[in-house]
Amino acid sequence: MKIDLNCDLGESFGMYKLGDDDNIMPYISSANIACGFHAGDPQIMVKTVRLAIKFGVAVGAHPGYPDLQGFGRRAMQLTADEIESIVLYQIAALQGIAKAEGTQLRHVKPHGSLYNLASIDRTCANAIARAVAKFDDNLVLVALAGSELIKAGEEYGLRVANEGFPDRAYLPDGNLKSRNQPGSVLHDPNLVAENAVRLANDGIRVQSKSSNEWLKVDTLCLHGDNPESVENANLVRQRLMAAGFEVSGL
Repeated sequence: MKIDLNCDLGESFGMYKLGDDDNIMPYISSANIACGFHAGDPQIMVKTVRLAIKFGVAVGAHPGYPDLQGFGRRAMQLTADEIESIVLYQIAALQGIAKAEGTQLRHVKPHGSLYNLASIDRTCANAIARAVAKFDDNLVLVALAGSELIKAGEEYGLRVANEGFPDRAYLPDGNLKSRNQPGSVLHDPNLVAENAVRLANDGIRVQSKSSNEWLKVDTLCLHGDNPESVENANLVRQRLMAAGFEVSGL
């Protein structure tokens, strides 16, 4: 049994540090690296790519809205063409750095509000999938399990990875609970690790009035800006391996 363990990293900016990338990287198998729009800058991108190479972690682009102040978690009214362009721009920027450092991109995962919109809005999802396919149709598109972005990626001929979140609370319909609501982010490492094993084994439960469905999960995400991120990553990897899973990159 294999499962990917990914984390959103490279989200510092200039003199401002966010997250503990150095201590998280040894525990994960894929790194989603910010590309300078919602977080990160060229030097941080280089540093994070080098760190991923050091620990044998797969490098992926983490494009978001051009929203440094809001960390890419605020909604923006962009056209489909604009979304396609900003995603393409950010992928290309990180691929340039990755190539210069002797590696290549493995995957693309949108960030924050862009990710959330693409999960439910097919126009946005198509724009992102189209950008990825135009750039390199060998890249894996990472998206919320069962979402519109997964469907769009498949339609554009991309390999997709259905994502689950051990450190986030879910709604009965399979969507993530809004960060504006209490209890949306989980901080107890034991609970996060327990969720990780459950998601890897069973997937995500989607309830409706008429049926229950379980969505397969290919990759698990831990948020690098969570104060317990290092402890979460360590314990999640331990528990997954104890449950018989091989933690392996996309």
